[in-house]
Amino acid sequence: MFTDISPVLLHTLYLVAIVAEAMTAALSAGRRDMDWMGVCIIACVTALGGGSLRDMLLGHYPLTWVAHPEYLWMTGGAAILTALIAPVMRRLRSVFLLADALGLVAFTVIGCQVAQMMQLPLTVVLISGVITGCAGGVLRDVLCNEVPLLFRKELYASVSLVTGGLYLGSQALGLSANASVPIALAAGLAMRLLALRFNWQMPKFVYRDDWD
Repeated sequence: MFTDISPVLLHTLYLVAIVAEAMTAALSAGRRDMDWMGVCIIACVTALGGGSLRDMLLGHYPLTWVAHPEYLWMTGGAAILTALIAPVMRRLRSVFLLADALGLVAFTVIGCQVAQMMQLPLTVVLISGVITGCAGGVLRDVLCNEVPLLFRKELYASVSLVTGGLYLGSQALGLSANASVPIALAAGLAMRLLALRFNWQMPKFVYRDDWD
């Protein structure tokens, strides 16, 4: 029996998240009429891109998918499966929203842990978590020629920031990983789901040049 549940919990959520992210990314690629290779590439970039960008910025090698190439098969396979069953995917929208929210908070905590292991400053640890949680979606939207969700009004990056802050803050108060990880995951997940349910939004900056 595991005495430390946090690594097992995070790894399980990570696997669920990369599959879910790959499947939602495949749908985005399908809306852009991409071929099957494009669908697989978009799926892999979305699911694994945040962690890869984090590792390159921090000099943390090997990259996750290099150390675990089976993750490429998992995400690519999920993308192909999505293309095959696309007509029924809309019925599972709520499931994917939940999985996406779980992925966001799990990726964030994992990103923080990677920077912690490298003994980096607290600010860098927090930013590492946000990059891990959000960058994959940004890459997906850029490659699909859309304004990234991160830069729009939804509570997304802010949820990642709060999740990372709670994880680090609870540890600063002396809580163990067995306590700090579930606290951060639960609070971040609740915030994201409530934002989706009640349409909470970030303030927008709207500027129109009327000098002409």
